[in-house]
Amino acid sequence: MQNIIKYVFLIAIAISTQFIQAQEATNNEKIEILKEQKDKITSEEKDFLKKEVELIIKRFENGEITNEQAELLKKEAAKKRALNIENRTAIIDNKIALLKRNENGYNAKTIKGEKTILRIGSSEDSGDDFIFIGNPDNDKPKKYDRRTYSDFVLAFGLNNAIIEGEKLDDSPYKFGGSRFLELGLAWKTRVFNESNFVRFKYGFSFQINGLKPTDNQYFVENGSETNLEVSPNDLKKSKLNITNLVVPIHFEFGPSKKTVNDNYFRYNTYNKFKFGIGGYAGFNVGTRQKLKYSVNGEREKDKIKSDYNTSNLVYGLSSYIAFRNVAIYAKYDLSPLFKDQAIEQNNVSLGLRFDME
Repeated sequence: MQNIIKYVFLIAIAISTQFIQAQEATNNEKIEILKEQKDKITSEEKDFLKKEVELIIKRFENGEITNEQAELLKKEAAKKRALNIENRTAIIDNKIALLKRNENGYNAKTIKGEKTILRIGSSEDSGDDFIFIGNPDNDKPKKYDRRTYSDFVLAFGLNNAIIEGEKLDDSPYKFGGSRFLELGLAWKTRVFNESNFVRFKYGFSFQINGLKPTDNQYFVENGSETNLEVSPNDLKKSKLNITNLVVPIHFEFGPSKKTVNDNYFRYNTYNKFKFGIGGYAGFNVGTRQKLKYSVNGEREKDKIKSDYNTSNLVYGLSSYIAFRNVAIYAKYDLSPLFKDQAIEQNNVSLGLRFDME
């Protein structure tokens, strides 16, 4: 489970990270690479022009623009791509001339390929692919109407349990010490053709719910039941971590700003309030108890991996109120925390959620 969390964090760090790869080569090898890039540039720009023209034709067929406007947009697109080819190949020609002119004494590294980015996720301003590696200028042209976007989700905050017949104030779990963490990916799709007020949000997340007992207690499995018992040792730490893999589903409501350009339009919700309500369902992927204590002056640490009779299937309700990328987030497990208990417990969480495009 720790490896999974590491991988998810690496994905978060990789978002929008730029890197350049350089490789030593002889001048002749470098020139051959640059010539290949010239051919690739022409092919790429022609493909981009073809897609832009297809979008213009689609707008004309939908009655959004006149035939005259369509022809004008086609000419502008062709002119832009021709200039792109001219400018980009001129840069390559200059590099080739520099290498030939300094054939024996020029030792500077030539970049194999141009500036390269790694993009994970998509926003209003990026291309269509969820993962893109390459020159930012070569990212796919924007769709005329994109209805689905992707986010990286990070949430954390306070965690506890609502116990049948007891008040939350009487919880046997520490309020400050019991916390939760959620990491995942989400996609958001506009529901209606002509309005962005309602969005359907879905994805998958790892939820890690932590519970720290009070009064020197720890969790003990007694057959089919799990109970809290007072430890014979002076516990410095007692914590139960329950990790679930879930599929969250929300309906998100809120206004947005519509921006219309020549070749595409977008709805932007960044500076708007958003409200989401829905739920989640999934399964438990691991339960672990951590204990720290001292015996005869020696520090001891136990990490006990067991199911502790936690529910295999988990499901619940969740909601959030957001502005920009930050939300107040709450979730409540309808499934019991432990199976076959005389007194039912349900996990509850409250914290902050970040949906990062």
